[in-house]
Amino acid sequence: MGAWKEGRREDPTPCREVDRGLFEITARDGRGRLGRLHTEHGILETPALLPVINPNIRTIEPREMWDRYGIGALSTNSYIIWKHEGLKDVATSDGVHTLLDYPGVIMTDSGTFQAYVYGDVEVGVEEIVEFQRSIGVDIATMLDVFSRPDMTEEQVAQCVQETLERAPASIAASGTTMLNGPIQGGLFKQLRTQSAQGMGEFDFAIHPIGGIVPVMERHLYKDYAKIMLASIPYLPSNRPVHMFGCGHPMLFPMSIALGADLFDSAAYALFARDGRLLTPWGTQKIATMVEWPERMPCVAHLTPAEVREMEKKDKIALLARYNLEVTLAELDRCKQAIRDGTLWRLTERRSHQHPALREAFLWLSTNPHNKKLDLQFLEDLVLDDRDAARDRDVNAGKWEHAWNWIVDSQESPRKGGEPWGGEDTNSRPHVHAAQSALKLHWRPQNREGKGKEEVLVAYGTSGPWRERLSDLMARLEHHCPGLEVMIQTPIGLLPYSLEDLNPFTHIDGPQWLWRRRPNPLSVREELKHFGMGERRVILVDLLGDGIQSRAIDALFDAGVFDGESDSDVRLQPLDKEQRDEAKLRLQRRHVADKMVLLLNLERETVDDMLNDSTFVVNRLGRVKNAILSNGTHIVSPRLTDGGLSITDGGALEIHAQRTIPLPHGFEAIENQSSVSMGPAWVVLDEDAEPFVRQGRNVFHGFILGCDSWISPGDTCLLVNLKGELLGHGISQCTPADMQFFRKGVAVKTRGGIKEDSV
Repeated sequence: MGAWKEGRREDPTPCREVDRGLFEITARDGRGRLGRLHTEHGILETPALLPVINPNIRTIEPREMWDRYGIGALSTNSYIIWKHEGLKDVATSDGVHTLLDYPGVIMTDSGTFQAYVYGDVEVGVEEIVEFQRSIGVDIATMLDVFSRPDMTEEQVAQCVQETLERAPASIAASGTTMLNGPIQGGLFKQLRTQSAQGMGEFDFAIHPIGGIVPVMERHLYKDYAKIMLASIPYLPSNRPVHMFGCGHPMLFPMSIALGADLFDSAAYALFARDGRLLTPWGTQKIATMVEWPERMPCVAHLTPAEVREMEKKDKIALLARYNLEVTLAELDRCKQAIRDGTLWRLTERRSHQHPALREAFLWLSTNPHNKKLDLQFLEDLVLDDRDAARDRDVNAGKWEHAWNWIVDSQESPRKGGEPWGGEDTNSRPHVHAAQSALKLHWRPQNREGKGKEEVLVAYGTSGPWRERLSDLMARLEHHCPGLEVMIQTPIGLLPYSLEDLNPFTHIDGPQWLWRRRPNPLSVREELKHFGMGERRVILVDLLGDGIQSRAIDALFDAGVFDGESDSDVRLQPLDKEQRDEAKLRLQRRHVADKMVLLLNLERETVDDMLNDSTFVVNRLGRVKNAILSNGTHIVSPRLTDGGLSITDGGALEIHAQRTIPLPHGFEAIENQSSVSMGPAWVVLDEDAEPFVRQGRNVFHGFILGCDSWISPGDTCLLVNLKGELLGHGISQCTPADMQFFRKGVAVKTRGGIKEDSV
């Protein structure tokens, strides 16, 4: 909401009436997202912290939270207001915003947590919702049934069922007020999913994940992550997810990376009363502190010793401000990380700051135990902390759907370098997405000629490789047309034809990552994924001068070249015609492989399209544009990420290759593979057609269906109900987002197709 400031801040402007209650996404990084929730008391930017205010004990005044810190929303308890006659009278007559002297968004809790802590509450299901509506809250909460960690599965199931049964009456009582629909289910995966699916069918505005406070109090962060993954994937994606009672900054990065949008907590004040300070890595006591763990504005001119000498009331207020400032600062880090595309790396770094958080992170990012490798003596063997994190026995594989849900939301390729983070690097969702896509789509060309039974694996130095290897690759293309050349990168083998593809070629780390000699077993395993498991592996070190001689010698030593009939390979360079022809084939392969990988096109289709094509190349030999034989410029490889941009002409050519029916709705077609089906189609309402043809973006609410394989960052084709091409663009979301959202940009259009162009 802007910088912290002194003095009074202007009151918020109400959203447009037609937007009230709508949620939109403005930026995303995987499942982490920046959003805007439209309310009568302003547009709340998310992720957001809603500090909990006890109307009887205001450690920091709500007005100060608005004026000084720009906090756009807070939470208070309607049950406390309802029970307190004086508070109830003011709230009923003047409204809760006047009671708290706060102009922003106010959410109220219903008393569920009080029932958990103190026993039964005295208010009815409909009564408490009607009361919240009557005092003018922006977001009310239904009275759900709290499930404790010590409950049996049967008892928790009863809590879930009773909460579901209360939903219709609660929604009816809320009227036009936005209503929270909490998700319960304890530590039971199936019950959490059942609760999410059931509550998702009702017209709630927001879904809090309830019952997590006891889990957080015991530092059961792996269970906390499991609760999120058993719930959030099954909720309508256009509704913000609120982690009920979570306000410790240590949990923000992981929570946001798993799809959380809202947080609330009184920890900033409660911890201050006990002399405890919140930090992104845990909690520290001021009692023996000499230096501030983080120097925040409120203590810029004070030492911990000076604060300890303050009057108790003043000390609590100052430490509460400190905790609030630390919490808001960590939230800002998460928001910027989303903008920068580095949220998972922030989560990765934060995981090292608490053992329980590290355990949760390793569980999230580690493959389950492979039952094929089961041996009795290995049953209890734990090699390291990552191995210890694996799900085993009956749990192995149960959470892979949730991991795929995270991976499927990743944008790849993406811009920027990829800092090496040890073994965690290969477990980053966007890296995993890139590796999986390469294994799924890329295959060798299987050309006849020398080298068809071998693969040359180059290693030893980081890219760029084009300038150093262009002449060698031309000679190999001419003399050894069947040979495949792969480059060892720190995150896996990469075909030379994709030598500039992010993240493989953009790993930023120590030199030993590139210098290490390939592990034969690992190389063989990777080659199996590419259909080359039976090929003979020939290694060549790229470091230093004389790379052409070393590579040719290695091929002679391996018997690919014969000493007598192939003597000209060593002695005679290619003439101009041979070199130009070889480089043209390499350029065609470069573009073709990217079209297969990044546009999901079939190899035969691409080869036919690029037959007799020509290429515009810069002075370094890099392909800038691909031109079909009919003169149509179809695609341009990108410098920043190694990706591929299509043109209007390219969209028309690719659109004509579609052989499967128009998508109807948003679900995947059973038993239909999406591999090689082409870029996803997005079917638009007729009202959007003239705007998209003019090159305008596609907004949510105008989408009738899409192919199920679309992901954020993917190139997609925009069509009408007749299947006619309207334009092409870059998807900003997932199929579920296209289905549920009603506000915000769904596709950034890169080109509109005029009717007379078809």
